[in-house]
This record gives sequence, structure tokens and C-alpha cells, in this order.
Amino acid sequence: MSETITFADFERVDIRVGTIIEAEVFPEARKPAYKLKIDFGPEIGVKKSSAQITVHYQPEDLVGRQIMAVVNFPPRQIGPVRSEVLTLGFEDEAGAIVLAAIDKPIPNGRKLM
Repeated sequence: MSETITFADFERVDIRVGTIIEAEVFPEARKPAYKLKIDFGPEIGVKKSSAQITVHYQPEDLVGRQIMAVVNFPPRQIGPVRSEVLTLGFEDEAGAIVLAAIDKPIPNGRKLM
């Protein structure tokens, strides 16, 4: 377990729901990854992300899927892609990433409470 944080620390992390509108293989990445375009609704808009989720997902299966992402990290340059949000997931037993799941439809852009 990580060190204890305050509720105020947690509130500073802006986690929103978005819908993947584009997913493609990211051949220039050092580790297998996809380039994602994610719609976070009218307030935030469409953002790009690089995600190492190639073990459990195919690009065509990701389009239309809702995900959670941290939207208030500074952008990070990953090869030729500027990743604007951090898509959230968990490592399985083998270390492959499984996306954090949303089990009911949520309007894009809603914040994790």
C-alpha cells in the first residue's frame, strides 16, 4: 500500500469518464501500445492517450468503450504522440493491463466522486 494521503490530495486528481472514438496500433512505441482518441464531452473535448493495453484488447473492440482517465496531468510526449490524459487500468497476474471498467453508461466528462 502507498503512503496515506488526505482527501484534499484525492480531490486534486481529476478522473473523468470518456468514450474511445479512435484506437490504432502505435508502432513507434517502445512497448506494444495503442494510440487512443477519447471523447470527454463538451467541457473537456477529445483528448489523445497512449495505452499499453494490447494483450487483452484489439483496436476495433475499444471504439465505443467507456474508460476512466486522469485529465489533469501535464501532457507527456511518447515518441511522436503527445499523450494528454492517463488512461486507467490494473495489472493482471502476468503484468498485462486491464482497463478500469465502468458497468453502466455515464455521460462523457463526468467526474469520479
